[in-house]
Amino acid sequence: MTCNSGLEGVVAAETVLSEVDGEAGRLILRGHRLEDIAGVHSLEWLIGELWHGFVPRDLRETALKRDLGAARVAAFVAITPFLPAAARLAPIEALRLLAATVPDGADDLPLRLTATVAVGLASVLRHRHGAVLIPPDPTLGHAADFLRMLRGTTPSSKETAALETYLLTATEHGLNASTFTTRVVASTQAGLASAITAALCALKGPLHGGAPGPVIDMLDAIGAPENADAWLDAAVLRGERLMGFGHRVYRVTDPRSDVVKRAVESLGRNMGRLHYAEHIERAALAVLLRRKPARSLQTNLEFYTALLLEALDVPRDAFTGVFALARVAGWIAHAHEQWSVDRLIRPQSRYVGPIPIAA
Repeated sequence: MTCNSGLEGVVAAETVLSEVDGEAGRLILRGHRLEDIAGVHSLEWLIGELWHGFVPRDLRETALKRDLGAARVAAFVAITPFLPAAARLAPIEALRLLAATVPDGADDLPLRLTATVAVGLASVLRHRHGAVLIPPDPTLGHAADFLRMLRGTTPSSKETAALETYLLTATEHGLNASTFTTRVVASTQAGLASAITAALCALKGPLHGGAPGPVIDMLDAIGAPENADAWLDAAVLRGERLMGFGHRVYRVTDPRSDVVKRAVESLGRNMGRLHYAEHIERAALAVLLRRKPARSLQTNLEFYTALLLEALDVPRDAFTGVFALARVAGWIAHAHEQWSVDRLIRPQSRYVGPIPIAA
């Protein structure tokens, strides 16, 4: 047996859900190119596509919008007793707590878990500042209602469309760390709520879902365009990662990055911030090419995601929670797909420790 500690090139599942082509910079979601659906379809539409054949319910867009709205109302009631404890945690840890309160035997788990993440994140963020909690509006779409519950006012159509575009890019992306975690737990027959709770634990890591917030930290630390080259070069020489650049799979620009950048532009606000970020992006790519010529380190999803969520008034420590708001639907699809395989995931390890000497 050969050992590949990062599992690169190891195929651990066959899936109908997505194809991530790192060489071509292409993402296909259930037979649709990302570029063809972003800005065109709703999150509910994509959820229906991903859950088709796996989740036994009416998956038409209008039905999902109605049923997910009702699930948000139910989730709001269910999580309220746990909010004081959850609000003392970091937002992604609060979601871990709230997901863990959902029994694996609960009714309509896919909708309940999807709703719990959105309602839980918005409610925790308001509760920690002592703001009045905003109950869900079941007549709104999932993206619009999240922003409304978070900020206390109904978002504009441009704001809703921009967030929805990001959510579409983040819902499903192959066998990433949190999705693989979902499938491992699902393969044990532990139950959907357990699998989603485990996925949230994996998403917390800064090498996976924890990257967008530090992008803003980096932009703030650089401070001005004229500081970019020296700051970035010094960071690379210290062995630090430039947040928002590089991806485990993509060897060209992450196709999701361009989609989210257009969503930022569509908001038409704080264009100076966007132009500053574009300058930092160009400087970072030049530094990476000079200092790491053997590696293709391009802009990834997190860079412009950070700008988008900042523009929508999402606190930077909650960026990973918004990622979870999208990705939970993909995790649910993968759990069901793994159950259809009905095989425990159990790789081998190779022992490299000492061997006892025979007597």
